[in-house]
Amino acid sequence: MGPGGVGFIGFLIVGLIAGFISNRVMGREGSLLRNLMVGVVGALLGGFLGWIVGIRAIGFLGALVISTAGAILFLWLVERYGRRG
Repeated sequence: MGPGGVGFIGFLIVGLIAGFISNRVMGREGSLLRNLMVGVVGALLGGFLGWIVGIRAIGFLGALVISTAGAILFLWLVERYGRRG
C-alpha cells in the first residue's frame, strides 16, 4: 500500500491529479509527465510534513488533499528558490 492506503497505481493517479490541480492554482501549464512529477514530489513532501505535524491522509480524498498541498508548496519553493539567471 502506498501513501494514504491507496496503493501504487492509486498513488500515481493521485499524483497526476494533484500535479494538475497545483499547476492550475499556481498559474502554470504542465504536460502529463510534469503534472505527474510535481504531484509525486508533492505527495512525498505533503506526506512527510503531515507526518511531522501529526496529520494522516485517509483514503483517496485525503491523499489527494495532502498531495495537492505538498505540490503547491513544492511549486512555490521552486518559484522562490529555483534556478536564477
